[in-house]
Amino acid sequence: MSAFVGKYADELMKTAKYIATPGKGILAADESTGTIGKRLASINTENIEPNRQALRELLFTSPGALPYLSGVILFEETLYQKTSQGQLFSEFLQENGVIPGIKVDKGVIELAGTNGETTTQGFDFLGAKCQEYYKAGARFAKWRAVLKIGPTEPSELAIQQNAQGLARYAIICQENGLVPIVEPEVLTDGNHDIKKCAAVTETVLAAVYKALNDQHVLLEGTLLKPNMVTPGSDSPKVGADVIAEYTVTALRRTVPPAVPGIVFLSGGQSEEEATMNLDAMNKLEVTKPWTLSFSFGRALQQSTLKTWGGKKENVAAAQAAFLVRCKANSEATLGKYTAGGNVADGAASESLFVEGYNY
Repeated sequence: MSAFVGKYADELMKTAKYIATPGKGILAADESTGTIGKRLASINTENIEPNRQALRELLFTSPGALPYLSGVILFEETLYQKTSQGQLFSEFLQENGVIPGIKVDKGVIELAGTNGETTTQGFDFLGAKCQEYYKAGARFAKWRAVLKIGPTEPSELAIQQNAQGLARYAIICQENGLVPIVEPEVLTDGNHDIKKCAAVTETVLAAVYKALNDQHVLLEGTLLKPNMVTPGSDSPKVGADVIAEYTVTALRRTVPPAVPGIVFLSGGQSEEEATMNLDAMNKLEVTKPWTLSFSFGRALQQSTLKTWGGKKENVAAAQAAFLVRCKANSEATLGKYTAGGNVADGAASESLFVEGYNY
């Protein structure tokens, strides 16, 4: 155990364990101002602070939804925003049993000497920022590393740079009381098959856990946010049971049992696909030493956003759509989801894939 996280060790482990509570998951509402602008543009709504606040308030105050969530990842702006009643979002969430988290990375930049591979930036003043966020009520953080599959990708350089970066971010967070969510995302872009994705995912995760160990990160006080193992976006689709088997196998081979929870990203899958795949993993009858849950952004929000359309009169209907997705994914964490339950207007079946996704 790292001597540096000693004073926070118990709190970090308790927070990580709580977020990994079976039946609960994470809402990723940490879209940057630019990314949420794209979401708002899709419903012809202006990207101004009151509209960004309104969307977040719609999600956070949805009647009945928060019992299905254990954490919400916020963008910096949102951490300091308030409900229309004047209460800080972070306080409102805490009062309702949901832990506020914060996105701390500053996006990806091209990694020199590679074929368009990337590394993540955001280390400047990261420790001081974590202290500020802790004071503001955040108790966990998120940092996204991105790797791509290509003829010679991911390169060893990209794998090592991103693994070391994730580990460095993780220990800085822990020294300042925040549980780090470690997110090494292998993009789905490409025509590779599921076996290739499985092999790359295993290689990447093995490197990440070696780096976390080398940098004395307290694994019991972390969470992993990986991609699901799927065929490339330009390859034929496979069933949820196949994705479940390949994904859980890759995780069993690489993720130590000390990690309390694995919270998947949706990676551009439709809402329904993401839920069905998570459910299939939890139905698998093999030893899984960690909770398998969700940290979804688009796959929790898409049908909600469409239903809302930026209009006050649609808030209640949009909140009902959000509740449907939260409940569905909660059931999936327990392996108890029934496919196709109450899918609003087919929106839940729409692909959310974006090539080279950045946010």
